[in-house]
Order: sequence, then C-alpha cells, then structure tokens
Amino acid sequence: MSGRLVTAIAAAILVVGGCGPRIERPTRICPGAESVFESLSSLRAQSKNVVPLKANGQCRLEYDGTKHKENFPIKLWFSPAFDVRLQGDVAFDPRGIVLGSNEREFWLAIKPKEVSSYWWGRWAEQDSFGELPLNPKILLEALGIVEVEGGANWSLSNEGAFDVLTERNDEGAIVKKIYVHSCNYLVWRIEYFNVSGEVAAAAELYKYKEISRFFSVPAVIKIVTRAEGKFEDSVSITLGSIKSTNFTEKQKNRLFTRPEARGFKRVEKL
Repeated sequence: MSGRLVTAIAAAILVVGGCGPRIERPTRICPGAESVFESLSSLRAQSKNVVPLKANGQCRLEYDGTKHKENFPIKLWFSPAFDVRLQGDVAFDPRGIVLGSNEREFWLAIKPKEVSSYWWGRWAEQDSFGELPLNPKILLEALGIVEVEGGANWSLSNEGAFDVLTERNDEGAIVKKIYVHSCNYLVWRIEYFNVSGEVAAAAELYKYKEISRFFSVPAVIKIVTRAEGKFEDSVSITLGSIKSTNFTEKQKNRLFTRPEARGFKRVEKL
C-alpha cells in the first residue's frame, strides 16, 4: 500500500465529499429561515435529538485523481456527542483500519505491514482544521453533531433551495459554510476552509433515513479533500442496516477508548 493511499484512506475516513461528482440538488424551494438565530436554533435542536446508532456499510475510495480505487466493507458505532468508531475490513483484516473518537481524544490505526501507522491527538490541543488533516469531527458533523456555537460570527444567505450559514473568524475570514435544505432543514453540504480562504474539505450528505421521529441520518456520506489546489481524493460511505441502539458502559469502554499504540512501525501524536 503506497504512502499516497495511506494519506487518502486516512483523510477520507477521518473526514468522511463535495467537489467530485456533485450530488443532485433539490428542486423544491421553500421559504428559508428568517434570521441567523432561527437557522442556528434549528440546527442546535436537531443535534439534541441525535440518538446512538450502529450500522454496516461500504466505503469506496478514489485517490490520486481517481486513477486508483479501493472498495471495502465498514462497521460504524456512534454515541453522541463525541463517541464514534469506524472499522474498515482491509487486507483480510476486519480491523485493518480503525478510527475512534471520544470527548478527549481521537485516533486512527492502520494495521497492514506496508503501512503500520497509528495517529492520535487530544481535542484540547487542536486549534484549527488546517492542523488536523485527519479530522473525525467532520464525521461527527455528518452524523448530526453540527457545531454552530456562538452567533456573532455567523451570517445567513439563501441560494435557491438552500439556506447558507457562513462562519467567519475574528479576522473576518470564512471558516465554514453549511448548506441546509430550506424545506426539511437537513444539512446537505458542509465546506471547511483553510487559512488561505480555500475549501480544504467538503462533505455532502444525502439519502437521509429516519431513525426516530426527530432524527434522520444520511445513508450516503461523500467527502472530498483538496490537495495541491485540486480535489484529488474522495470517499463515498454508504451505510446500510442503520439502527438506533443503546450502549452499555462496558460496550462504550470497549468501543470508544483509545487503544494502546503497540506493534505499529509508526506512531505519531498530532
């Protein structure tokens, strides 16, 4: 497995797209939110309705300008608001790739001998998207935990069928854009910007499945990451058998506790 593939898999899984083939845009147009406060309040209310879930699925990875493709089955466990685990069956190992996150830490372990790498970090030590290329927070947002803290740094506009929320930093530079379908107020696209004002990653979410009365989760998550000014790497995660669940404390400890970094050729703290 090449170094390029390692980077692609890591970025794809941890930021599980948006600028590869575009998703079909909704044609139905509804009146949007009347204010930033109303829009942000709707997203915050949805985040509070997120429930624990588990799912099986498939991951299709395209990297190096779609010249190479990989396809492998995955398993996903999610317990809001910070706990997530994604396992990829790679090279005949059901835990060939393991992504994990909890309230304090995140990690990624890739076992195949050609790669044998382990990355981890503490959330409190991360201060920007650009310094965290392997970002499980995007996966958490894709599953419903959309971060829309504060209000002063957000603005609202409308583009056809979408309400568009734009977040800026204290210097006025765009940090994030969230495209919300104004009819059902489900998130369709999230863009993350780097310090140069360019889109560093984009997530597109569609084919939502209702899990409970007030919570739906996208069955398809597409992510594209930008490299050298071009969108070269993309991943499509298709989730099936999505079910709400309840985790026992024992299960939470087993699934969402960072494992020891033993037996890996490369160990890196971000």
